[in-house]
Amino acid sequence: MTHRLFRRSATMPGIRLSSEDQVVVDAFRVMLAAPRTPERWTPGSAQDVAVRVGAHIERARIRPGDDLGPDVIAVALVHPDTPHAAAYAHRYTRRGWLRCETAAILDLWRPAYNALTHAAAGLDLPVDVGMPAAHYGVDIQAHPSGVTVLRLGPYNQTWHTSRDTDRLTAELEGQTAVIAPGFTVTATSAAFDFGDRESYRDPYRTDLKLLLASALAEARM
Repeated sequence: MTHRLFRRSATMPGIRLSSEDQVVVDAFRVMLAAPRTPERWTPGSAQDVAVRVGAHIERARIRPGDDLGPDVIAVALVHPDTPHAAAYAHRYTRRGWLRCETAAILDLWRPAYNALTHAAAGLDLPVDVGMPAAHYGVDIQAHPSGVTVLRLGPYNQTWHTSRDTDRLTAELEGQTAVIAPGFTVTATSAAFDFGDRESYRDPYRTDLKLLLASALAEARM
C-alpha cells in the first residue's frame, strides 16, 4: 500500500508520460548520450570545448591564437548556462588561462553537458583542476638581424604580458636611438618556452629599463 502511494501514475507501465516529464526524460537521455557520441575537436576550430575536471565535465574557451595545437593549447574555464550562473561565474573566470593538453579534450561543447558541470551540481571547482597556468613571455628583438636580445617571463596572465609589451614598446620608441644606435627594437608577446627557461629574466624583480639597456649593449657587441 505504501509503495503505491509513492509511485507516480505517469511512470506506470502502459501510461504515457506527461509532456513536462517527457521533456525531462528527453533532456536526460541527451545528456547521457553526449559523452558517448563526441564531436571531434580539430585545431583552428575556435569553438568552446568540453574537458573533464574530476568527476565533472566543464566548458573551456580557447584563447584566440592558441588554438592551433597540436599538443597543448591555452584555455579558460567558463561558466555554462545554468541557474547558478550569478553565484558561480566568478569562480571560473578567476582561474585565468590554463595549459590544456589537446588529448584531454573530450568533445566540442554542447548544451547537453551543462548538467554535468560543478556549477550545475552547486559545487565549487576543485583547487586542482588538472591544468597548470598557461605562462607567457615577452620577446625583445633587435633588427635588422632579428636576434632576440631579451626574454621576459613567465607571466601567468596574458594581460600582464600585454601591459609590459606596450610599456616596453613605448620606452623603446624613445630610447633605442640612444641605447643602441642603428638598431630597431621591437617587443612582442609570445608563448613561454618551458624548454628554455634559463634565457628568461624575471619581469617582476628587475628594472626593465636597465635590463633592456644592458641587453642591447651586449647585442651591439
